[in-house]
Amino acid sequence: MAGCSDPQKSAATEKPAAVHIEDGEECHVCGMAITGFPGPKGEVITEKRQQVHKFCSTRDMFSWVLQPENIKRDHTLYVHDMAQSEWDSPLDTALIDAREAFYVIGSERMGAMGPTLASFANSKAAEGFAAQFGGQVKAFADITMSDLNAASPAAMDHGSVEQGSMNQGSMER
Repeated sequence: MAGCSDPQKSAATEKPAAVHIEDGEECHVCGMAITGFPGPKGEVITEKRQQVHKFCSTRDMFSWVLQPENIKRDHTLYVHDMAQSEWDSPLDTALIDAREAFYVIGSERMGAMGPTLASFANSKAAEGFAAQFGGQVKAFADITMSDLNAASPAAMDHGSVEQGSMNQGSMER
């Protein structure tokens, strides 16, 4: 019986591949066209039905993921690694696991819907982006709804000792 269950278990835990974002597709949250706008995009592949939801920005993806009915689910999430792609037209070849990414919140760079979370595969690239464009670096697990509500780069305050220590811990992951 152990031999029969192992292949099923590995198939169930295998992550589905990212899906290309096609011209004309609309954001699952706001209904806006996804392509043709700057900044990183996101996509979610639901855990049970394997439905693909695409988002015009990482901010919209997080607003969906952080909803109470979604936050504890084991959906597969992808975002663009902006260290591997141009801001004005992110490439789908640069999609990375969103749960392993680092995000810059409150930078001066705008996405499809205005302020967005710039996504990076590693903390060093995120820190470089933040040094150039402003903002605060956080790991996926540290993103909250209040981060999404940061309306402008000025809303991100680097002065809080508590925020600084939390972010430092995030960078060591």
